[in-house]
Amino acid sequence: MGGLSLPHLIILALVVLILFGRGRISEMMGDFGKGIKSFKQGMNEEANPPVTPPPAQIQQTPPVPPVAPQAPVHPAPVQQPGDHPQGPQA
Repeated sequence: MGGLSLPHLIILALVVLILFGRGRISEMMGDFGKGIKSFKQGMNEEANPPVTPPPAQIQQTPPVPPVAPQAPVHPAPVQQPGDHPQGPQA
């Protein structure tokens, strides 16, 4: 009396059919089949990795050395011949 007999399985199948409907069950079985197919493809790809060509060598230009920033140059004031420097007045 502990196991499932044929009448129990038939009743269980009818309950599942009523709950999900015929279209939903066939859709789930289709998704299940796609999942198995995808799993098999993944296992085959893992066993036989695809051969990829080596990456093309890219010619790199040598890096440009950084240029140190220069301080701004302020010109010295120019004295005119008639100008006299400020100093003690005699």
